Amino acid sequence: MRVMILDDDPWISDLLKQLVLSIRPAAQVDCYIDVASALAAWHPGTYQLVIADWNLPDAPGVDLLHSIRQKDHDMPLIIITGRADRDSVLAVKSLRVSAFFTKPFQVSRLVERLEALLPPDDPLRPPTINTEDLPSYLGSLTADELDLPLLASVKEKLQLGYGGAVLDLRELANDWQYDPALCAHLIAAANSAAYLGQGQPCTNLKAALTRLGGLTSVNLAISQALRQSATHPGAMLMPGVQALLDDSERLAERVVLLAQQCGLDPAPMQTAALLHRMGELCVYYQTQKWENLGNSVSEEALLHAVRDFAAPFAVRLKASWGLPMVLRELIGAIYVLPTLQVRREQVVMRLAAAMSNGEPEADVERLQRLAGLA
Repeated sequence: MRVMILDDDPWISDLLKQLVLSIRPAAQVDCYIDVASALAAWHPGTYQLVIADWNLPDAPGVDLLHSIRQKDHDMPLIIITGRADRDSVLAVKSLRVSAFFTKPFQVSRLVERLEALLPPDDPLRPPTINTEDLPSYLGSLTADELDLPLLASVKEKLQLGYGGAVLDLRELANDWQYDPALCAHLIAAANSAAYLGQGQPCTNLKAALTRLGGLTSVNLAISQALRQSATHPGAMLMPGVQALLDDSERLAERVVLLAQQCGLDPAPMQTAALLHRMGELCVYYQTQKWENLGNSVSEEALLHAVRDFAAPFAVRLKASWGLPMVLRELIGAIYVLPTLQVRREQVVMRLAAAMSNGEPEADVERLQRLAGLA
């Protein structure tokens, strides 16, 4: 079974793909960002469902649906669009669309329609056993494949879909504030071309939630949880992941206290602290995926993987997520201060790390003086 998704918003496109795969795991899902490429790919009998946005870069998405209906009168069609006016709904009435959803949409309602419209799944093929060793596997990963593990409690709640509850931004910020993966993804989405507009770059979770809105934030978070649903940490990996997450949370809490003492905005500094172990977390998460393919990893192999891949993975993630430069500079200051033009925020980051790491008292006192806290 094949499903076509036509949407130029990569975040929504990925959400739709993950929802389809959560219902029909064996489905092949093809995503397109413009009408021309979708038209070139569609032929009678090729797809069993098409989901299309209305406003696309090159033409209205309904042009694709009109072309499909000329040759196929029965295939289910779903429109998901920012248009909410009555005229738009009436304009596609002749296409006999199966569903019309307005962005942002309720995931539970869309899942209900997908369940009804998608044909039964093909039999699942036995999983392919990966025979690469761990370094070869990690070395072959593209930037799009890199990710960080969600907190188990956050992932569990997201997989329940928030049940259509009223979405209070303060509650979401409280639920997600110590999850590096989710903070990074929502900040990346808020800073992407799809949502940035003319605004200033977001550097913290609260700003990202405000820009995206509650429902869109939850939908994008659900997409990430679905993508990670099949990845489960092994008994050896779980303590290491938890230790990294605990370290990030402790540093974030210390940074917030120091920033408040200095009269600085703690929000971007908290984000930087949460993300400062992203390279190691990424190695652990990708190793989890490798183990789930039927492999096993020794402690020695894991230590070597962290040594060899943590730093380059962190660099690639920062670029892939488009992290604002201010966050990159704050993360870098946790490890070493720049030699020129040191900002007070950077000194506070280095001070927090020195205090957390139990560095020599003389170094801590020097940093306190630089931060104006002596």
